[in-house]
Amino acid sequence: MKQTLQLRLGQQLTMTPQLQQAIKLLQLSSLDLQQEIQEALDSNVMLEVDESTDTTSDSDTASNDNSTDSLESNALNNTDTLYSDVSNQPSNDDLTSEINSTQVDFENSQNNIPTELTTDSSWEDTYDTSTNYTAGQSISNSYSGDDSNLFENNAKTEDSLQEHLTWQAEMTSFSDTDRMIADAIIDAIDDSGYLTQPCEELLQAFSPEDEIDLEEIEAVLHRIQNFDPPGVGARDLQENLLLQLRALDSDTLWLSEAKILVSRHLKLLANRDFATLKRRMKLDENKLAQVISLIKSLSPRPGSHISDVKPHYVTPDVFVKKINGEWLCSLNSDSTPNIKINEQYLSLVKGTKKDSDMSSIKDHLQEARWFIKSLQSRNDTLLKVSRCILDFQRDFFEYGEEHMRALVLADIAEVVEMHESTISRVTTQKYMHTPGGVFELKYFFSSHVTTASGGEASATAIRAIIKKFIAAENSRKPLSDNKISIMLAEQNYKVARRTVAKYRESMSIAPSNERKNIA
Repeated sequence: MKQTLQLRLGQQLTMTPQLQQAIKLLQLSSLDLQQEIQEALDSNVMLEVDESTDTTSDSDTASNDNSTDSLESNALNNTDTLYSDVSNQPSNDDLTSEINSTQVDFENSQNNIPTELTTDSSWEDTYDTSTNYTAGQSISNSYSGDDSNLFENNAKTEDSLQEHLTWQAEMTSFSDTDRMIADAIIDAIDDSGYLTQPCEELLQAFSPEDEIDLEEIEAVLHRIQNFDPPGVGARDLQENLLLQLRALDSDTLWLSEAKILVSRHLKLLANRDFATLKRRMKLDENKLAQVISLIKSLSPRPGSHISDVKPHYVTPDVFVKKINGEWLCSLNSDSTPNIKINEQYLSLVKGTKKDSDMSSIKDHLQEARWFIKSLQSRNDTLLKVSRCILDFQRDFFEYGEEHMRALVLADIAEVVEMHESTISRVTTQKYMHTPGGVFELKYFFSSHVTTASGGEASATAIRAIIKKFIAAENSRKPLSDNKISIMLAEQNYKVARRTVAKYRESMSIAPSNERKNIA
């Protein structure tokens, strides 16, 4: 074969580090983006937080007279707040004298501050910060070292169910052997509050030297079943309901009938065989409804109310508001800090003639500029896509879920002239705050359902209509999936029975036989 040279022209897309960084920032959630920005601030000296937009007060540079006036004003506001919930409010004279005494104490303490402190002393060693506030006690508590009560939304660590039960066991007069049995029982209780192992298996876990029999385990279990929450330690649903009924006051209406129903006819209640229940219980329809209502007030999972799982708070990335009859879309500026180039280091780079001296600083400068540009590109893309979604789903913002339009990623990508993968990244884990609630941007995209006239309807709108039908149904004769399908056809929506069942299950709505109620 003869070797030859050929010249070919072609195009190739190269993933530069800048492009990779822009794609990475685009798909991050607001929480992950804050962490990414903080890491960039820690690793790059050329980046700093832009605090020029923050409104700062001049209280730190004010004189002592202004500080005293501010303290007096804070004391007045805190005192008014403190007395607002008390029925016997103090008179104005008492309140004024109390504030005046607070001001005098503060002025006297100000005069006793030395001009200089020794190097090995602390502020608290020389100046007593524990100012006594009679009416405004919350002032000293708010600014103390313990700031657990500063904000209402501070994360509070709650005990798990096992820790809650262990604390009650420690307060109970158990013997050493019973305490060992109680620990084994508590370990076998799951987060729902049910005992996951029978007593026979718990007995096998102990050694013969412990000399523990089955009756001792049963006795300790009965004592634990009297712990809080009621129903904990039950081995099945029937025992759980009976334990909760026994914890109620003896004068509770229909208590004895509820115990009989749970202990003898729970399967009939589960099958919603109300005709047989009325005959077996010898109760008319109204009385049976009262008994069932009492049983429904009980918790099937008593341990679910006690959990150590911290709540997950969603920070919206975009705000949608209607101002003067026009819908406006804006980014949440509080979700991410504003960053900029450090002016001091930038002046050093400009004033240096030798490149070898500032090569590292210049590299950081280039990286900082790329990062800020990628961050700005992310914000612009997010805002552009959000505004496009607002234009497509304007009827949803005006009238609700039933007016949601069918929308796919390709529709948005065509308008904003971007690839579908970019739209997918920018709508994942991004949230929009609307007058109707907070929704993920993915929520506004859904498949379509064909209408009788040949048009398209959003699956989200169909689900909202199904939910509306079920909410208005007769509880004695709930709507079946086939009936809902017929009702949708009457509104020109072609939805099969299986599709109705799929939508109903996605909304965690029980089938018609389980929704049937006596009243």
